[in-house]
Amino acid sequence: MRETRFLHRARLLGSRAAACLLPLLLALVAAGCGEPATEARDVGGEAGRGRPPRGEWPLFRGNPTSTGVAESDLPASPALLWSFEAPADIEGTAAIAGGRVYVGSLDGFLYALDLETGEAAWTFDAGAEIKSSPSVRDGVVYFGDELGRFHAVDAATGAEKWSFETLAGIVSGANFHGENLVFGSYDNSLYALRSSDGALQWKVETDGYVHGTPAIAGGFTTVSGCDGYLWLVSLADGTVETKIELGGQTGSSPAVAGGLAYVGTYENQVLGIDLGSRSVRWSYEHPQRKFPYYASPAVDGGLVVIGGRDKIVHALDAATGEARWTYPAGARIDSSAVIAGGRAFLATTAGEVLALDLASGERVWSWESGSAFTASPAVAAGRLVISSLDGVVYCFGEGGRSTPSQPEEKA
Repeated sequence: MRETRFLHRARLLGSRAAACLLPLLLALVAAGCGEPATEARDVGGEAGRGRPPRGEWPLFRGNPTSTGVAESDLPASPALLWSFEAPADIEGTAAIAGGRVYVGSLDGFLYALDLETGEAAWTFDAGAEIKSSPSVRDGVVYFGDELGRFHAVDAATGAEKWSFETLAGIVSGANFHGENLVFGSYDNSLYALRSSDGALQWKVETDGYVHGTPAIAGGFTTVSGCDGYLWLVSLADGTVETKIELGGQTGSSPAVAGGLAYVGTYENQVLGIDLGSRSVRWSYEHPQRKFPYYASPAVDGGLVVIGGRDKIVHALDAATGEARWTYPAGARIDSSAVIAGGRAFLATTAGEVLALDLASGERVWSWESGSAFTASPAVAAGRLVISSLDGVVYCFGEGGRSTPSQPEEKA
């Protein structure tokens, strides 16, 4: 099993960019996209900056605007409280809600773990690999699988409430607005479903795979993908407000703050996009190292923090894109940073989980694992939860013990 996982990780870390370059294999049904409106409305202003409750991290980037900012602080030196080993690799970021951790695995199971102990409360068999990050609202866990099925599962019991079929695999997490949820699929579409029963509300056909999780602000959803555009779509009816050319493909989920969207691209750039003028306000490139960005940015306090495959963590001025500081991590970074209590927490493909001081960029804490990380941290209730590519879920907080929990054997 360990040898198989090693080969899978080598393929994953070396060929993720190829996903956006694969030829289309599906004949898609066109969705009626509206004409761009003549002017942008209130998008990404302060009114749209939702934050999760202190005890929860309910979706991939923690809040509807996908800024990766935690309401909960963490100890100065977080200690390992528990670990849980799944039988297969874990690529997606965990969700934390209602005192439980929810995480999907490439073994096709969604795991519900007790946040305090790491013990498994239940498992749900999706029947296909799970690469997406689950999202939780009102006692229901939502996620997609590699066969293109989107599931709604009861958070208390693990019983499926409903499912919805798309035409290709789902890596995107879901975001929420009103009675609906929004997610993307590799069938080149963005979907809005009614969260209570999975009924399709609208569908927008994009020009490429939708890999990232949509951000929501000011009555719109914005998503970037393999077509090289940032899409701005009305949440009310799926009308396309506009699409903004990024100059390259992206697997990054956009973060929205202060009227700007921030995203990293495969063309070695981090972009600050003005959603009012529908144009790129600034672009950043490291002067020497030219590598793609897979991680999504975290944005808070006028700072954009993002790690790259150039093995560097970059902290940029949110208004201008100028570098405030950089940190040489020594390994590629696909894990998206989380900002909590004046620090940025993230992980590397060399197996290090670390915290950087936001003011100086200095490393103030780190912990070594034996496996690579592509998942991002989830931070809530004074805990940091992160999963490694060898299938281990780690939970850090105050105090600590290191007794791993084991799932029940699957037939």
